Amino acid sequence: MKRLWLLFAQVVTVLLAAYFVVGTLKPQWLQRGAAVPGSTGTISILEAPAAPIAQPAPGSLSGAVRKAAPAVVSINTSTNARGPQSNDPWFRFFFGDRGDLQQQQSGLGSGVIMSPEGYVVTNNHVVEGADAIEVVLPDARRTAAKVIGTDPESDLAVLKIDLDKLPVMTLGNSDALQVGDTVLAIGNPFGVGQTVTSGIVSALGRNQLGINTFENFIQTDAAINPGNSGGALTDVSGNLMGINTAIYSRSGGSMGIGFAIPVSTAKQVMESIVKNGQVVRGWIGVEPNELTPELAQTFGIKTEQGVIVTGVLNNGPAANAGIRPGDVITQVGGQPVRTVSELLSRIAALTPGQATPFTLQRRGEAVQAEVTPAQRPQPRGQLRPR
Repeated sequence: MKRLWLLFAQVVTVLLAAYFVVGTLKPQWLQRGAAVPGSTGTISILEAPAAPIAQPAPGSLSGAVRKAAPAVVSINTSTNARGPQSNDPWFRFFFGDRGDLQQQQSGLGSGVIMSPEGYVVTNNHVVEGADAIEVVLPDARRTAAKVIGTDPESDLAVLKIDLDKLPVMTLGNSDALQVGDTVLAIGNPFGVGQTVTSGIVSALGRNQLGINTFENFIQTDAAINPGNSGGALTDVSGNLMGINTAIYSRSGGSMGIGFAIPVSTAKQVMESIVKNGQVVRGWIGVEPNELTPELAQTFGIKTEQGVIVTGVLNNGPAANAGIRPGDVITQVGGQPVRTVSELLSRIAALTPGQATPFTLQRRGEAVQAEVTPAQRPQPRGQLRPR
């Protein structure tokens, strides 16, 4: 009996020693089969291997966002609007010219930094009538902005900020865009902060929308909401394709129909404003209309392409070049003309004082005319945002 007890004591001692050694060196061996209190067993999960941070996931647009987003800014505007009674002479007689009658109004929008010198392009309706403009960069820097010039006819404006080490947007070729191309809209919708949405180019050359005078919009279904105005529309490489301007909406929010001004137009407007203080456009003094079958029959016109001239200003550039009512303009400077908006854009792009060949159709005969455009008169009133 004594031998059995001694043998039992030795076995227990060896087992305890082995347990101590395993618990110290390989504790996971003891926990592998242990059950979690309150559970019925173990859980098996699968985890993806960690990918390098610099390598984006397949199909990701993060590279384009990293390239373009730093150059898209938020724009805060404020306007001191006089109260309705501030112009009442009796009210001012009894209470004086009280400063507290001013009501502060604020607005939100977006903009794009176009050059290291601090030129920012946005929409005219974002800054129109503003008394103070503040630009907020994605890196949280804030600064006051100065209006260099505005162009209500294209709904564009150029601001200037004075900061160092500014991120700059890379300009793309909007003329190479095709319907179906993927695009990104970057801006500050509803003031929630910089937001990126994606979609495709739904249509090109949209016009006759009543938004501004010169319309050649890129239509996209990328979500654009109030506050996105003046923001960037980029391609999948992060290059600027357009300036987001307007949406079609019955509710005030995005319905998948947004419009952007092509970057080719924005670049032209910005360079003209910076150089001349205003946009210099060509003008010939005609009243154009779309060529309908009824007008073609009335004037005895055989061509089906072009824009018919229904009025010519006396002593204007077109009249001096021999253009008459009833003529159909088919080409300007060798480029075809199919619609009124296309004709306006072609004429606006002409250099004032430089003769340009026009191709006309006059009662079935081709006619060549040399027109020397003048500078387009500045609009008397500014367009209101729609």
